[in-house]
Amino acid sequence: MPELRPVDYLLIGHVAVDLTPAGKQLGGTVSYSALTAQAMGLRVGIVTSAGDDAPLHLLDGIQICNLPTEQSTIFENVKTEHGRKQTLHHRATPISFEQVPPLWRNAPIVHLAPIAQEVDAAMTKQFTSSWVGVTPQGWMRAWDENGSVFAQAWENSEQVLGQVGGVVMSLEDINRDLELVEWMAHHARLLCLTEGELGAVLHWHGDRRRFRPPSVEEVDATGAGDIFAAAFFTRLYSTRDPWEAARFATHLAAYSVTRVGLHGIPTHKEIEHCKMEVLS
Repeated sequence: MPELRPVDYLLIGHVAVDLTPAGKQLGGTVSYSALTAQAMGLRVGIVTSAGDDAPLHLLDGIQICNLPTEQSTIFENVKTEHGRKQTLHHRATPISFEQVPPLWRNAPIVHLAPIAQEVDAAMTKQFTSSWVGVTPQGWMRAWDENGSVFAQAWENSEQVLGQVGGVVMSLEDINRDLELVEWMAHHARLLCLTEGELGAVLHWHGDRRRFRPPSVEEVDATGAGDIFAAAFFTRLYSTRDPWEAARFATHLAAYSVTRVGLHGIPTHKEIEHCKMEVLS
């Protein structure tokens, strides 16, 4: 592995190999979020576990610390009339703090991005000199012996919510349980709930504001929440203004759904346009 260099934005979690009707595709929060942070001009690093089946070349320019595994984490998502049916076919090696390169342990922004219970939740308090953001969907799902994925309660969520700088999750992550959102918001420093085409709702300091996206023609919403999270965490870190960061991320994520898959990663033009939209 090449010699590591310092990073501004560190992501921890599994990349995924997604089985789709169009074939295998690179997925996982870390993939979309890392490319978004890179597009915003940050030096990005990923701690993950992926096999030879994962097309990591699509993450060109991003430093990757890859833990050995025979196969990557593999998900299959099937749309049904009752919503998405998700199957986990394989899970790669779990990740602990000790496996994070020492050079990266003081990265300014750390994004914990589990997708299959693979990230040790104790890490939320181990990056003592970093701003830590969390997308907890992988701590809120489990699977049976056939790999069928189902929602489950997020263990020790109260402690995690109080320790990290910010949390981003979707309505789908919490099965549209708005009472649970209110409880989490009460225990979190900052919590942002994404609601697809409706935009996002930010809870901060006992206040709640909704941010509407611009009107666009949706082609593929895959990864939009992950793009939102990286844009939100990055903008929040640079401006220290949660409202401005949420507005910016809502606009940027909206543009991402006009293209398919990783092609939805924001362009420089879109990033600059969204900055101007927020200020206008």
